[in-house]
Amino acid sequence: MSKKSGHPLSKKFAAYPRLNPLGVGRNIAAADLIDQTMLAYNGGRLREACRLFTEKMLPRDGTIGVSLTGALTPAGLGKSCLIPLMKAGFIDWIVSTGANLYHDLHYGLDMALYAGSPFLNDVELHRDGVIRIYDVLFDYNVLLDTDAFVREVIQGDEFQRTMGTDEFHYLLGKYVDARGRKLGLKDSSVLATAYRCGIPIFTSSPGDSSIGMNVAAMALRDGKLILDVNRDVNQTAGIVYDAKSSGNTSSVMIFGGGSPKNFMLQTEPQIQEVMGIQEKGHDYFLQFTDARPDTGGLSGATPSEAVSWGKVDPNTLPDCVVCYADSTLVMPLLTAYSLARVKPRTPKRLYDRRDAILDQVRSKYLKTGTVSKVLTSRKVAKRASSVGLKGK
Repeated sequence: MSKKSGHPLSKKFAAYPRLNPLGVGRNIAAADLIDQTMLAYNGGRLREACRLFTEKMLPRDGTIGVSLTGALTPAGLGKSCLIPLMKAGFIDWIVSTGANLYHDLHYGLDMALYAGSPFLNDVELHRDGVIRIYDVLFDYNVLLDTDAFVREVIQGDEFQRTMGTDEFHYLLGKYVDARGRKLGLKDSSVLATAYRCGIPIFTSSPGDSSIGMNVAAMALRDGKLILDVNRDVNQTAGIVYDAKSSGNTSSVMIFGGGSPKNFMLQTEPQIQEVMGIQEKGHDYFLQFTDARPDTGGLSGATPSEAVSWGKVDPNTLPDCVVCYADSTLVMPLLTAYSLARVKPRTPKRLYDRRDAILDQVRSKYLKTGTVSKVLTSRKVAKRASSVGLKGK
């Protein structure tokens, strides 16, 4: 008994499990390693992240959006982690840098990448026609051959129109899948897997990758392909609204930061702030990053900051997790943990419902807009008057 409090000492710590880790043995499973030895600091945050993902984000048919930043696919994480998660129904939609999707094509086309070193002489590598992404190496011809494949595909008739990046990636994935089957490949490409599973993949900056560069080059040859970012903004908002309006949860899992992070999180402000549709924010927020909020690299994206924007439901803020760790370390562990702890889910195939999803949020916006337009016009007029803009 504690003389000071008059209560058993254990009551002080009733909400906190005792730190009593398992001794690591030779044959310990990855999921048990996380549960029983990663108990503090960022190991503890990884454990919390794995449990949040498996115990709250995935159950009850929750919708999971994943954003991807950093050179993850050239490091092999597309094939080793993302594809197993996608096939298990644990990823429902994706926002990625174009670079990750471009380098995914190397695997989908059976082009060789090699484990090298970050300490090689880059002048010599350039002389020898070798490209280096930190410690990943590949021949310069891999770029040229991948570019040629993209250009060949997008010259097809079905690409000669305006479309969202989700449709563009779906069609591109169809051709990657077909080429992979001819080459005898299995589960080698994120784009091909997304095509087979009906998982929409968006990129927030379509021109910021070699895929976008090739699309731009073909425009100089009178190519008619135009990537519709307006549809992307509304389509992603529609995915979130579809989840929330049907009574399911909407969760975001962020690897890294950058534009894909914000593009995924801005879906809620698009619904609430811009469309005027009443909503509370994403239900669960999980981020793996090595950035810091005080330098601007993580600004607007810590869970508490995101609440102030309406991006995250304040009622679920205690469940949000930020693990300050390298994605290349945590993604394999999270994948192993979730596959060990949760049975595969039936894929939602959100791509198949893309038009219906967009029509639903459009209808709600137009209906809500009859009220919000009046309120907005009054506010704009009042503000314009206050700064001397009226009549100008």
